[in-house]
Amino acid sequence: MTKITALRIGRGRRKRVNVFLDGRFAFSLEAEVVLKEGLQVGQELSSSQIEALTGYDHFHRCLNTAARYLSYRPRSESEIRERLHQRGFDGDSVEAVITKLRTQGLVDDIAFAQFWKDNRESFSPRSQWLTKLELRRKGVANDIIDQVVDEIDDDDSAYRAALSKARSLTLSDYRSFRRRLGEYLKRRGFSYGVINHTLERLWQEQGSRSR
Repeated sequence: MTKITALRIGRGRRKRVNVFLDGRFAFSLEAEVVLKEGLQVGQELSSSQIEALTGYDHFHRCLNTAARYLSYRPRSESEIRERLHQRGFDGDSVEAVITKLRTQGLVDDIAFAQFWKDNRESFSPRSQWLTKLELRRKGVANDIIDQVVDEIDDDDSAYRAALSKARSLTLSDYRSFRRRLGEYLKRRGFSYGVINHTLERLWQEQGSRSR
């Protein structure tokens, strides 16, 4: 058994507590871990308790890293797993954190795919094909992608994308109109047929308004 002889808050942004055993620095823990476990000076720790504390601290740091990553926007399970591995966390800790996040409803690939699709539809419409490709690159399973993204109507999405872009262009002739908007829609993954139909519709509408 060893005795805790000092608990000192370390320097830096992240609140970690340096634990001294028998007068020597032994390891550091997240402040939350120290408080939750009720550690105090004079307390004796066995080797198994020390191992459990450091293991829990590792899990807690992994969980906090995932939470910070999720604070910016929703993430797919694959994105979170990759991020945690990049930060040097071992496979067991990563899987334990993913499991906890799932039970808390913070990781849900169906909800993530819906968020991604809705965000694209609202702010930057693109084709069903390109939206599927983006989600596939995020590591979302194909069955989830198909379930969510098959709702996209390419004709509607292309029209809304082109209408928004047309407002920012000064177009004097059909050739220029078709080239610039056609390239724009192509970059968003729309097929030639959808692009052609959209451009004809929009050109006719603009002509009707100008008369």
